[in-house]
Amino acid sequence: MMKAYRSNFDRGTTRWAIRRAQWRALGISSADMEKPKIAVVNTSSELSICFSHLDKVAERVKQGIRDAGGVPFEIRTTAPSDFITGAGLGGRYLMPSRDLMVNDIEVAVEGAVLDGMVCLSSCDKTAPAHLMAAARLDLPTILVIGGYQACGLLHGEKVDIEDVFESVGELGSGHVTVETIEAMCEEAIKSPGVCAGMGTANTMHIISEALGMTMPGSAPVAAGSERMLTLAEAAGRRIVRLVEDDVRPSSILTPAAFRNAVTVGLSVSGSINMLRHMQGVAAEGGVDVDVYQLVEQIGPDVPLLCAIKPNGPSRIEDLDAAGGVQTLLRRLATRLNLDVMTCTGTLSEVLETPAHTSGPGVGTLEKPVKSGPSIIILRGSLAPDGAIMKLGSGRKRTAFRGAARVFESQEDALDSLRAGQIRPDDVVLLRGLGARGGPGVASASWFVAAVKGAGLSEDIAVITDGQLSGLNGGFAVGQVMPEAAEGGPLAIVRDDDTIAIDLARRTIELEVDADMIASRLAALVDDKRPLKGWLGIYRALVQPLSRGGTLRPGE
Repeated sequence: MMKAYRSNFDRGTTRWAIRRAQWRALGISSADMEKPKIAVVNTSSELSICFSHLDKVAERVKQGIRDAGGVPFEIRTTAPSDFITGAGLGGRYLMPSRDLMVNDIEVAVEGAVLDGMVCLSSCDKTAPAHLMAAARLDLPTILVIGGYQACGLLHGEKVDIEDVFESVGELGSGHVTVETIEAMCEEAIKSPGVCAGMGTANTMHIISEALGMTMPGSAPVAAGSERMLTLAEAAGRRIVRLVEDDVRPSSILTPAAFRNAVTVGLSVSGSINMLRHMQGVAAEGGVDVDVYQLVEQIGPDVPLLCAIKPNGPSRIEDLDAAGGVQTLLRRLATRLNLDVMTCTGTLSEVLETPAHTSGPGVGTLEKPVKSGPSIIILRGSLAPDGAIMKLGSGRKRTAFRGAARVFESQEDALDSLRAGQIRPDDVVLLRGLGARGGPGVASASWFVAAVKGAGLSEDIAVITDGQLSGLNGGFAVGQVMPEAAEGGPLAIVRDDDTIAIDLARRTIELEVDADMIASRLAALVDDKRPLKGWLGIYRALVQPLSRGGTLRPGE
């Protein structure tokens, strides 16, 4: 007896008749009408190199679906790229684009009542959005990883987008010229795909596989490579089986799976943004897990197994050559729950199958690159609900105390840096950039990159409730919670207030009398700026980043 797919409507009903007329006009046969119908969620765009290869990837996915007896329907969503979409309004469209994408997918897939999804995940916000949509819709889903880009050579030295990212600071300090930067831009990117460091995109690709939502061996992978395309086709075949067996994300995205993924993310010192994205996935799926608490609980016991830029000298292709996530999972096996389900079986079953080359680029629990933790949560009078700092592998200072320099925008801070007005021992504070205050988690990452380019990353501290990039390094503290716009203490800091950060004690303190802090907080006035368009809708609906920054009306 033929399986009753949800996409097959009762014969003789209105929705059956109008769908049949539409799809027959598209050339879909009567036989195909009865097959499982799979959405191929494509973020292809001509705006960014991150997505420029995805049409070719989609074709391989669709071929796999057809070979397995399904019918693919390619759909397009918004395609945010941090280095392109981040140009508008100081990066304020980036975080909101994640949630826009989730709703975009819901409209297309639920509106059409399809049976499953294969999502092509490339730049920073796409993998989180795809995981969130999978958790919300709870339809059989597989992510196909878009892969990392190749970098080039300049004067015999490797150059990549991270070097370009930091060049503004070097220009401001006179270390490079505009002509040098132009030459770097010509060579930095040599293929499609995402930034070649341990930024948010590669981090979330790794997290997606660690959660069990990709084909094994998917991350990291060179964009456009034959291995990537083979994995894409295999995902197309596999999704049909998941639909047949009714394997849904709710059986994969469990608390144990999140614990595994946090463990893997810490082992590579992934982007701090992975915390809010994983919490967003948990929120959409109603999974009872606190990602921030997990980081605090297990962080000290998870060593750094590889040091990919900006955490150390290795590159993402080194992790790929060493076997990627599959090698990490094997090295971390004693710290993981191997009974969790993945899209291809239990994790223990996955690890029983042969993996691709395991080279020397990954440490072991006995001989790590560095002991843990690689990411810490700081708490104190400046961040009662926590703030996040990535430690990487080469930090010199373990504490910082200095006078605050307060900025309400990244642009103002960059102007002061260029003018030489930011000095060693300053604590630069960029506020009002959070999810609600930005709105949209405005960027502070360009400033932090410029600070590194200027050679000041260990000499000043940067604190923000805005967005940091996974490519950022230095003494930078991000995602201060509550954000300034929610009445967090960040809102009442004044120039020359003393701020103290102690990494060993995990504290971040505003050294102002408690009564004075209370008086300043009581005098705060809500920001009532009128906002039109998507950012206005986002500000009205967004939840705190401590809850994943998801959109919830009426909360």
